[in-house]
Amino acid sequence: MGAYILRRLLLVIPTLLGIMIINFTLVQFVPGGPVEQIIAQMEGGGDVFEGIAGGGGDIERQTGGANERYVGARGLPPEFIEELEREFGFDKPPLERFLTMMGNYLTLDFGQSYFRSISVIDLVLEKMPVSISLGLWSTLIAYLVSIPLGIRKAVKDGSTFDTWTSGTIIVAYAIPGFLFAILLLVLFAGGSYWQIFPLRGLTSDNWDQLSLVGKVLDYFWHITLPVVASTISAFATLTLLTKNSFLDEIKKHYVMTARAKGLSESRVLYGHVFRNAMLIVIAGFPAVFIGVFFSGSIIIETIFSLDGLGRLGFEAAVARDYPVIFGTLFIFGLMSLVVGILSDLMYVLVDPRIDFESREG
Repeated sequence: MGAYILRRLLLVIPTLLGIMIINFTLVQFVPGGPVEQIIAQMEGGGDVFEGIAGGGGDIERQTGGANERYVGARGLPPEFIEELEREFGFDKPPLERFLTMMGNYLTLDFGQSYFRSISVIDLVLEKMPVSISLGLWSTLIAYLVSIPLGIRKAVKDGSTFDTWTSGTIIVAYAIPGFLFAILLLVLFAGGSYWQIFPLRGLTSDNWDQLSLVGKVLDYFWHITLPVVASTISAFATLTLLTKNSFLDEIKKHYVMTARAKGLSESRVLYGHVFRNAMLIVIAGFPAVFIGVFFSGSIIIETIFSLDGLGRLGFEAAVARDYPVIFGTLFIFGLMSLVVGILSDLMYVLVDPRIDFESREG
């Protein structure tokens, strides 16, 4: 197993490097970089994309000098444009910029945001509590509900209970998360009916004045609706996966043998079937969590006024804040690759009979 882990760790390097090269190359062809963003703001406070789409005389190209390369730079001296390029590092060739960036990343230096005057790592740490809250609680609730429900559906396969619960979770899966979030706001956050939960934020304004118990209750009071909205679609896949996994195991010969020996149904189900049936479900927990964590829905965060990594990524992409874009891409890409290795280790932990080295051989 040690050799397998070592090989997987060594594969992380070229994989992560490939991810960064592809994304860095693509960004070079995307119009509306940081310099264009500043020019658009100085030339009238408009959006840089108005100039890209076309418009009036204010977005004509200047002939000659540094202005020639930028849309909307009319009236700005070339020296100013060149100073902006030096400040952002665009006076250097793309290859040199990429090598410098990757060299800094190896020392965990992710630079500073172009527009926020804060380091990328501090910015990520600032937004991470929101995303961790959504990802952790959504994953735990999905597992705590879906696993018992899936087992019950497997035991009651074909019954009225199985039919109705399948219909319910499929309908829930079909409802878009943002639509369900709006529905929750309308019903329970003072939209048109009950004012039970707060409308926005992760904590109340008087958070610092609350006791420890008060802070815990306030936190769960605020996080309830966002977590429910982000979890609703996760039940279907996990519940049906659990059910089908149990059904496959229940039909095997060792289950029939256990029943023939006179073991109780609960002993057969939880003493023999559970470990084998839950292999794929439990072992996939790290990947499921990291998936929910990374995909922190920008729509959910916007609806509930939560400032998490989803909004951070979107705002960085719109503003062409390259240090934030590439820094978060590197951090999350590395984390996802490591989590892939942890998922394999979880398989071995749940079932020691699995040997990845012999399978590779």
